[in-house]
Amino acid sequence: MLTRTIERAVVFCIRHAGLVLLAAVAVAVGSCIYAARNFAITTNVNELIATGKSTGYQSQKAYEAVFPEHKLLVVIEAPTPELADQAADKLAKSLPARSDVLQFVGQAGGGPFFERNALLFLSEQDVARITGELSHSAPLLQVLAPDPSLRGIANALSFAAAGVEHKQIALSDLARPLTLGADTLAEVLAGRPASFSWRVLMQGRPATPEELRRFIQADPKLNFAALEPGRAATDAIRQTAADLQLASDFDARIRMTGEVPINDEEYASVRQGASVNIAGTVVAVLIVLFLALRSWRIIGPIVFALIVGLSATAALGLLLVGKLNLVSIVFAVLFIGLGVDFGLQFSVRYRAERHDVDDLQSALRSAARKAGMPLALAAAAVAAAFFSFLPTDFRGLSELGEIAGLGMLIAFFTTITVLPAALRLTKPPAESHQMGFAWLAPLDRFNMAHRIPILVVTLGIVALASPALRHVEFDFNPLHLQNPNVESVATFLDLRSDPNTGANAINVVAPSLPDARNIAARLAALPPVSRTLTIDSFIPDARDRKLGDIANAAAVLNPVIAPAQLRPEPTDAEIVQALKSAAAALSRTTSEEANPGATPAAKLSALLGQLADADQTVRARASKAFAAPLRYDLDQLRLMLDPQRITLQTLPAALTRDWVAPDQKARIEVLPKGDNDDRTLRNFAAAVLAVEPTATGTPVLFQEAAGIIVRAFTEATGLALASIAILLWIVLRRFGDVLLTLVPLIVAGLVTLEICGLIGLQLNFANIIALPLLLGVGVAFKIYYIVAWRGGKTNLLESTLTRAVIFSAMTTATAFGSLWLSSEPGISSMGKLMALSLACTLAAAVLFQPILMGPPRIRLSPGSDQSMRGT
Repeated sequence: MLTRTIERAVVFCIRHAGLVLLAAVAVAVGSCIYAARNFAITTNVNELIATGKSTGYQSQKAYEAVFPEHKLLVVIEAPTPELADQAADKLAKSLPARSDVLQFVGQAGGGPFFERNALLFLSEQDVARITGELSHSAPLLQVLAPDPSLRGIANALSFAAAGVEHKQIALSDLARPLTLGADTLAEVLAGRPASFSWRVLMQGRPATPEELRRFIQADPKLNFAALEPGRAATDAIRQTAADLQLASDFDARIRMTGEVPINDEEYASVRQGASVNIAGTVVAVLIVLFLALRSWRIIGPIVFALIVGLSATAALGLLLVGKLNLVSIVFAVLFIGLGVDFGLQFSVRYRAERHDVDDLQSALRSAARKAGMPLALAAAAVAAAFFSFLPTDFRGLSELGEIAGLGMLIAFFTTITVLPAALRLTKPPAESHQMGFAWLAPLDRFNMAHRIPILVVTLGIVALASPALRHVEFDFNPLHLQNPNVESVATFLDLRSDPNTGANAINVVAPSLPDARNIAARLAALPPVSRTLTIDSFIPDARDRKLGDIANAAAVLNPVIAPAQLRPEPTDAEIVQALKSAAAALSRTTSEEANPGATPAAKLSALLGQLADADQTVRARASKAFAAPLRYDLDQLRLMLDPQRITLQTLPAALTRDWVAPDQKARIEVLPKGDNDDRTLRNFAAAVLAVEPTATGTPVLFQEAAGIIVRAFTEATGLALASIAILLWIVLRRFGDVLLTLVPLIVAGLVTLEICGLIGLQLNFANIIALPLLLGVGVAFKIYYIVAWRGGKTNLLESTLTRAVIFSAMTTATAFGSLWLSSEPGISSMGKLMALSLACTLAAAVLFQPILMGPPRIRLSPGSDQSMRGT
């Protein structure tokens, strides 16, 4: 009945070719218009998971309801801490004016509160050391504070040199300051960007990367009507930074990360790569089609049928799911790669019939009669494999299954309607050659003569390689699916390497602050935890002793750093004179060649002389490098010497709100110990969850997602096998024939996983779809062979069927191969695993399955035109 129905449909479309093609064009145009108007995509990897049943994601939602997370982080980096501070302060004060695109702006760990109380947040030892050194520096500051200019700095050098001459200061004690000054001045004279850090000089060590980095948190107003909802906000931040001249004035670099910029940039990257992938797929498919069919009058109709089917699938998919995601968007490549199989199988069958019957319509009708049922069964099996994704909690996989499953049915429908009608219109010429691979006849005979040893050896090799399955790993981190070269992802990965940034923190919500303290203490005792933070972490320890040290330093320094009157700005002539005097004074201290301070003193003396003889613009650059940070640091020092007594009540309201909610619920932040690699984060998340099951955060969500994906893969594979087995049983009605179809499929799956283990190809959120997909793709090839074998066909390797299967696999491989070349790691890994699984599936279908089936139960008569060509 199915064969007769397909045959009648083909005959109808041939007789009414013009009407059918007109309807096809209307469907394609209408579908394209709908898809263009309603196209939407989400690049949020969190939306790949159906979170309704997930404890971890429910905990995250509950946490965000109490402590909303900021979706955008601006990272400001500069060569010195002073420049980073100034750039961040300037940007943080300017961004609130962009309330049209930003609804919140806050300076994380910065602002007036932290500037004033910076010393209190250092260790007690550091506070004692710094305040002591500042007190000892009072004579030098007495020179610099009234004249914070290049002249004053030069005079301070002369003062220090005089101290060395009078044995009041050891030259060796000045080695580091003189070296730092000489290095910075050399950069100035060379015309390169340069800035001197008085803070680094005072702390006695180089600045760490963390000390050169500042953060601004922001919540953008998202425009979901745009393809990149946060683009207006990020553009506004970049424009504000440019208008403030942060790069030229502070040598500052601005980077952005967070959920919003990561999603926006990922979408832009996917969109850019998708056009290249699809174009490459189309070109490669056309080349393979030409090699298979050698006639543009046949290739044209196949491509037209594909376009109609793809357009309809895209429109129907958007109608059903609303918006695509990073997994479901590959339906287009899958449709081309798999949908072309039906057209190719039908066309090759048509060419074989046309070789025997020199009549277009008769050949098309015969092709429909002989290829229709295998095509229908294959389409149903592939669709069943895709639909097996639907019940899973992996939303990306589920939506892909929904779209691609319908797409396979649409591809089959266009193959038996649009394709015959288009072939009737293009009227391909008669075929003068047979379509099979006659040159493979010796291999066919060899395989049949030695089928038992070949089966034993093949299955033995598969069994011996089974230990490789233990090395198959699942990469649970969705960040690895994203392009690491885009700014937002690269910035996050950079921050993630520093545990103190909290990029991989776990958060816990406690009913009250006392409860939070108890929970924090329990979690801090866990081996994978480096430390825990609550609002109490912002109450400095040893406050009284620190305040006492600061007060003692202030008593000495306040009269010095707050002079009643500043000296007037120096003229250039005064600066030149001061530079020459300092050069001469330093030169007189270099008589002790063995002294470690002699070399930097001599170098700085020479450079000061060069600066004095240079152009005035060079001295202006030197003033910017040395005097500007001096003035800033003096202002900061005056502020830091007057800290407040910090209590919970005196903390800034914005800071308090980040840690204690209006209903008194309190937040605990837990930081991991050790390198932030995936194994560390898994152990970290497991340890915290064992103590606090409601904990949430990136490590918890990643682990939760991994469990969901593995379950989804298991469910989809089981459902695909079951549905395909039931379908095969309904059609084939023999348990043995069902096994002959499924066993090669299972062998291909095992070999695919074994190769993954051997070459280190990890499974992940994106490429795992290749494995259940393997069932659908593979079963189509197996069905073609089992139907031919049940019909009594022999010599399958040299048959027309094998030609169609091989070229069909080539077209599918080129489609998947285009994904391999993607710059997106997730899409690229998907292409790799799909191509690998396809190669294994093809080998299992073309080589293993005919050997497994053996001679057919019934044989066609020797004179039958089908005995050597298959179907």
